[in-house]
Order: sequence, then C-alpha cells, then structure tokens
Amino acid sequence: MATTTLTKTESFSDVIRARRSVRTFDPNFKISKEEMTELLGEAILAPSSSNLQPWRFLVIDDQPLKEKLLPIAFNQQQVVEASAVIAVLGDLESYKLADTIYNRAYEAGYMPEATKNSFIESTVGMYSALPKDVAMKIVSTDGGLISMQLMLAAKARGLDTVPMGGYNAAQLVETFGISERYVPIMLIAVGKATKPGHPSVRLTVDEVTSWNEMKN
Repeated sequence: MATTTLTKTESFSDVIRARRSVRTFDPNFKISKEEMTELLGEAILAPSSSNLQPWRFLVIDDQPLKEKLLPIAFNQQQVVEASAVIAVLGDLESYKLADTIYNRAYEAGYMPEATKNSFIESTVGMYSALPKDVAMKIVSTDGGLISMQLMLAAKARGLDTVPMGGYNAAQLVETFGISERYVPIMLIAVGKATKPGHPSVRLTVDEVTSWNEMKN
C-alpha cells in the first residue's frame, strides 16, 4: 500500500492556488497514523475563541467504517475511496479544559500566575453560562477556521481534500456514538487524488470588498 511522502510545497502562495476540492481519490493510497497525527498537529495551530480550541476530530480510516459512513454522507464516493474521512466536531464544553490550557501557558512562561488564574476564572464563568445557540456559533466559527487550516496543511504535504457539508448529522452522531457535548461541523475527505479537482472562478476583490462603509 502506498503511503504519504512528507513533502512541503515551496510557498504558501503555491499551496492556496493548488488546493482544489477533490472527489476522486486513489483507494490504495493510505496515510499512516503517524503522518495523520503530524497533519492534525499543524491544523491545531489555528486560532480559536479565548484559545479554548473547541475542535475535536474523529478520524475514520477503517474501510468497513467508511462503508458505514457512505450512506450517512449521501453516498458520496470519496468517503470510501479517500484514505480517511475526518469528522470535525465542536466541543460545547471546551471551557472544561481552560484550566489545562492556561496552566500550560503559565508553565511555558507565556503569562504570569495571576493572569492565568484570572483567565481561568473569567473564561469558565463566561463560557459555561453561554446560551446554547451562542456556544454553537463559537464552535462553528472555530471549526471552520481549523478545517481550512487542515486542508491547506494537507495540500502543503502533497495531499488532497474535499470539505463536505452534505451528510446526515443526526445519523453521524448516532452511528459513531458521538455525545451531545460535540457538534458536527463538517466532514473532510483526505487522500491522494486520481483526478485533479475542477478549476473554478472567483469574484474579484473589488466585487466582494468595501472600504470603510458597506456598499449595497
């Protein structure tokens, strides 16, 4: 079975221009757990609200489980052909790890102890009291940030991806035993393309940008 070669594209500009949404993958190409861990390690450098890092990953690379995922993802063939499908989840109770996060920041010398203690108290107090719809918006935003970073990091390693919003979230949760604490954000198929993704066009910067006041 083929495995990834950890090559880096020379420039970030190359990466963002080379990335395409790929839907045809080599089913014989496999990504090792070590390489997937390194990829996710680059993805988790993404920013998040109060640095609570509410993303959680369910990596599905076992073929029978990908087959089980296929109908949940509306029979999108890339689910079973890609090396893995990463379910990006949002943790609605990520504030419960505030103590761990801020203590590590303190131990690394990034903040004084008094600041660390203040951050833990205020962060836990605020996030634990958020209405569910507000918490959902936060983890969805942060989940989008890390998903894009993951896809760019994959492309820099010579891998291909496609983000998928088309799936039955309720069935995903039930089938894979995901608790109510976690909200499905998206699925990302990752592997090696057998056909390049279709080129696409973009609106111009002038068409999508206003300066200082919004144009109608």
